[in-house]
Amino acid sequence: MNIPIKVDLKDKVALVTGGGGVLCSTMAEALAACGARIAVADLKQEAAEIVAAKIRKAGGVAISVACNVLEKESLAAANEKVKQELGSVDILLNGAGGNHTKGTTSLEYLRKEDLTGAAKEVVTFYDLDPKGIEFVFNLNFLGTLLPTQAFTREMVGKGRGTVINISSMNAFRPLTKIPAYSGAKAAVSNFTQWLAVHFSKVGVRVNALAPGFFVTDQNRSLLTKPDGSFTPRANTILGHTPMGKFGVPEDLVGALLWLASDDASGFVTGVVIPIDGGFAAFSGV
Repeated sequence: MNIPIKVDLKDKVALVTGGGGVLCSTMAEALAACGARIAVADLKQEAAEIVAAKIRKAGGVAISVACNVLEKESLAAANEKVKQELGSVDILLNGAGGNHTKGTTSLEYLRKEDLTGAAKEVVTFYDLDPKGIEFVFNLNFLGTLLPTQAFTREMVGKGRGTVINISSMNAFRPLTKIPAYSGAKAAVSNFTQWLAVHFSKVGVRVNALAPGFFVTDQNRSLLTKPDGSFTPRANTILGHTPMGKFGVPEDLVGALLWLASDDASGFVTGVVIPIDGGFAAFSGV
């Protein structure tokens, strides 16, 4: 992996939730390349172990941890395992998150004819499933709050540590069709700022990255067709991204390492950094 900036994370322990995913696995590898010992945490330990094994093969130190970010008992068990095998967590990357179809409308705009039920396959705002909304909010917001409770207590005891949350461009500019995900990521951004203030006297910094549009396993079918060409929604996104392209996982690495290093960003807390190719700055005109 090409590391754009080199920071010294030797003797640091970093835990990455959602570490088996496309974006978080790349970030875990980058932290390892700068010397951190990595706990790759994921609901599916097999996925986490693939990433951990890759880090070890490259000469780093990494373990895989099965972890459900919505269950306090699972988080407590993961924390104990990490402390025993690597030491207490110094850097927490809250990467677990995602969307659900039950929190998504079929169309960008409500039409009066949709209310008659003529098109039964159309999911309108009025058809959104509360359970789907709840799932998305729990996964993204509680899935950030609960791991932070579980893995930062030792940071507070040591008087130092770093929490990096994963927000989204949806927190700045809510996308059509996905109100649950947009609202949940806005909550993550707000929580990042709240927690940064709350932890400001105990030496723990809290910041967030807000990725723009990256092709991942979760959204690949929404952005690309089977032949690899872009869907209409993907073309709309690209048309509103001044740089005219999707991000790649490596685009997150520079900002991640900057935030992870106390030497590089020791006076930075409570910020949410867009990494979006200019999407948040573009008015559409």
